[in-house]
Amino acid sequence: QVQLVESGGGLVQAGGSLRLSCAASGHSLRKFGMSWFRQAPGNEREFVSTISRGGGVEYYADSVKGRFTISRDDAKRTMYLQMNYVKPEDTAVYYCAAGVDLLLGSAYQRPGEYEYWGQGTQVTVSS
Repeated sequence: QVQLVESGGGLVQAGGSLRLSCAASGHSLRKFGMSWFRQAPGNEREFVSTISRGGGVEYYADSVKGRFTISRDDAKRTMYLQMNYVKPEDTAVYYCAAGVDLLLGSAYQRPGEYEYWGQGTQVTVSS
């Protein structure tokens, strides 16, 4: 079992920055690909970014490409999402998730492919 806990959310002005963290307990993260999703009220959960086992491959949603950066530190059992130049449309609850074989057939984009989820952290961007 892996437990994931997000932190770092809050209120930020448009154009500002925020760094989210996802801390894991239980088993090591080394065997898992890790991702961030987000969900705004009334919307479906959407893919934000993924990072492969070992951190060699990263993918981003077009809406955040060039502004967000994903990273992981397996020794600390933590994944991060650096959010720069945030926009009001980035407002959502952000979730981290862990799974295996996520790069096969772009599985990383599908919430159903993940084994473990955090409880989410709210990010609100004011205009």
